[in-house]
Amino acid sequence: MSEKSNVPFAQLEAIDGVRIAQVPFKELTTLHVGGTPLATVFCTSRQSVCEVVSLLDDAKVPLLIVGGGSNLLVADGSLPLVAVVLDFDEVDIRFLTNGTQATVVAEAGAVWDEVVEISVQAGLGGIECLSGIPGSAGATPVQNVGAYGAEIADVLTRVELFDRRTKKREWVDASSLEMAYRYSNLKFTGRAVVLAVELQLETSGLSAPLRFGELARVLGAEGGQRMPVATVREAVVGLRRGKGMVYDEADHDTWSAGSFFTNPILEQAQAEKVRQFDETMPYFELGDGTVKLSAAWLIDHAGFKKGYPGHGAAMLSTKHTLALTNRGAATAADIKALAEDIQRGVEQAFGVHLEPEPVWVF
Repeated sequence: MSEKSNVPFAQLEAIDGVRIAQVPFKELTTLHVGGTPLATVFCTSRQSVCEVVSLLDDAKVPLLIVGGGSNLLVADGSLPLVAVVLDFDEVDIRFLTNGTQATVVAEAGAVWDEVVEISVQAGLGGIECLSGIPGSAGATPVQNVGAYGAEIADVLTRVELFDRRTKKREWVDASSLEMAYRYSNLKFTGRAVVLAVELQLETSGLSAPLRFGELARVLGAEGGQRMPVATVREAVVGLRRGKGMVYDEADHDTWSAGSFFTNPILEQAQAEKVRQFDETMPYFELGDGTVKLSAAWLIDHAGFKKGYPGHGAAMLSTKHTLALTNRGAATAADIKALAEDIQRGVEQAFGVHLEPEPVWVF
């Protein structure tokens, strides 16, 4: 019996808000790599996702949730799983009676940068530093997306989840997600599907206090200063574009998963040993006995320069060492081999293991 015969197609097709196709992952991800699933199920409502996931789980059919596809590295070939695509994207803004705050509820399939743009156009501050990040709104709490001194945990109040074990759909407080640097208890567990996120933003038209030196310098501002949200968004998008971190389908230098590795966080004693290799190494004390190092610096100083290896289907971006790119003909295996090459090189040079940000499905 084939794996495909285990997929309950008739029952899936009977669910309101479902469309079934067979779209390969290379057409669903920003890396443009990945094979063909047993089926690709597009869900156009939150409820349809709950019903589809519940049905597939009951049938013991493996599945992979796909939002914007910017955080996935999926194997080549025929894959024994179903891709469940979140194809719903409403964004609702509600101004609170206190006059100083508003809530933004974004469905999981909403393009994240469009959520930021809508919020900024409404004069809301708090997520402008997260401009230009590829992917969907539903992915942001899973790995606590962050950039330029801000992270989603700063403004996230609640998340609507479908719990795959209890089959319960409910809103939960952000505090229950145990969010930390690029982490939540949703990451890598598959225990629940994010259906929507609720953010609390300010109505002043000003950004959150600027915490990132490079951004403050570009804006001619001081650390901690607040600037008009539209001004900050424009600067952030400009910085990201200059690093190849704004996805453009016509530019292979942006066919990536964004930052491929997280910045390593080490105990202070270990970090000090690593720093002995080079005193100029960026070194950020986090105040809890741990230190954050720069993955980009480690990669560069381990000999992996922008554009490495200078030829081939998979290369580092010519603009940023943290982005592994598909130059147009790469396979998932090519990207994986490049990532493992860099991991080995950094470990040999500095004794530090780099953890990938994207979810690997092999």
